[in-house]
Amino acid sequence: MSRPLDAPPLPLLIFAKAPVPGQVKTRLIPALGAEGACALYQHLLVRTLEQTRDWPGLRYLYCAPDTHHTLFAELAQQHNLQLRNQAPGDLGQRMNQALSDHSQGALLIGSDCPVLTTAHVLLAADALHDHDCVILPSEDGGYVLIGQRQPHPAPFRDMSWSHTQVLADTRQRLQEANLSLWLGPTLWDLDDPEDLARWR
Repeated sequence: MSRPLDAPPLPLLIFAKAPVPGQVKTRLIPALGAEGACALYQHLLVRTLEQTRDWPGLRYLYCAPDTHHTLFAELAQQHNLQLRNQAPGDLGQRMNQALSDHSQGALLIGSDCPVLTTAHVLLAADALHDHDCVILPSEDGGYVLIGQRQPHPAPFRDMSWSHTQVLADTRQRLQEANLSLWLGPTLWDLDDPEDLARWR
């Protein structure tokens, strides 16, 4: 069943961690130090919010470990965000629960992709009119966006994360569940020290 073309804009869910040195962007600590990696994480999060500011639907900031960090309150006020706690569990369980909160469909992103814009998210949202699931792949074998027309646990079930086969494993699970998939343009994440030169 296709999503009605006149349906309201889908919610955009943005995953964020409390900016605590030593707990965010840990793979960048050898190059930047714990404080520097944390500062870059905050910068990327704010950039993501700026670059999706014109999203026509509601935006939710899903926070880990909870919504209590002062930065989250500031960002919610500045960017008109709804704050939510991330569920416990691994990344897949947390993404599955966040998408399950929105029975009419939603799109989910992180803050690791400095080139992601509203235009990319709109492409994905349009594709959900005719597909069960949409993904914007990342160059490292994962993805920077996933969206679902209706919540379904298949792409997150029994997954391992942070390796080069994440997208391939996700596609296999969707195929086994007979869910249609649209793949958008491939973007890049800022995760490792070798990504810093490209960012600069």
